[in-house]
Amino acid sequence: MEIPYNVKPRPDTGLYNAKVGIWLFLASEVMLFGGLFSSYVFLRMGADVWPHHILDVAPGFINTFVLIFSSVTMVLGWVYAKMGNYKWFKIWVGCTVLCALAFTGIKSYEYYGKFHHYGVILKDGTQITGHLEKEETNDTVIAIHPDEHQAYASGEEYLKAAGGGEHHVVLLQRKDVVWFSNFQPKYNTFMAIYFTLTGLHALHVLGGALVIAYFWGPGSKMFYTDREHFANRLEVVGLFWHFVDLVWIFLFPLLYLL
Repeated sequence: MEIPYNVKPRPDTGLYNAKVGIWLFLASEVMLFGGLFSSYVFLRMGADVWPHHILDVAPGFINTFVLIFSSVTMVLGWVYAKMGNYKWFKIWVGCTVLCALAFTGIKSYEYYGKFHHYGVILKDGTQITGHLEKEETNDTVIAIHPDEHQAYASGEEYLKAAGGGEHHVVLLQRKDVVWFSNFQPKYNTFMAIYFTLTGLHALHVLGGALVIAYFWGPGSKMFYTDREHFANRLEVVGLFWHFVDLVWIFLFPLLYLL
């Protein structure tokens, strides 16, 4: 038994089945991310102090262009599939998968940096942020490279600089430390919402990349057996991919620039 409207549009909607389904799914995705964006706004409005510019803009800026370019390559892959040009379909859809891998790689690099970036609060109220020097860390001493332009109470006994210049190491006695954490979700409200939003978005990128890779690989057999149906499937995953790109275009200025 053949399922109707896999290729031809339905008379009631003017769309084929999969396209109706993806738009309904994307509507639920809008509600999901809309709720998270609203949470960000309310958390920021209710905070007495909100950190600014603690994220490195360069990786986010590069990732923005990577995703925008991937949307272009996805459309080109779909166009060539509709035209019956298998070679260029494979090239452009393959570029989309590579862009997805590049995005997740850059995001992993950002996450790695956050897990090695620490904030310290001392008993006298001094706050220091910097990267942990693990080789010089033991049970009693915390060795940290302070961030550039980091102000700290260098006159206190517990602060000793080893070496000099911008890359000196500050040694802190653990008995003088009130709070010590890397830039993970528990660090502050901003980092919690940052990991929630970008982590959920990264999962969408990986999910979309897996589906696109399937149509590029084993799923491409349908190109020769039912090309119109195959092109429709490619269009549906492309709509999801464009949505993922659009979400990042909102995330980048919200988290990195504002």
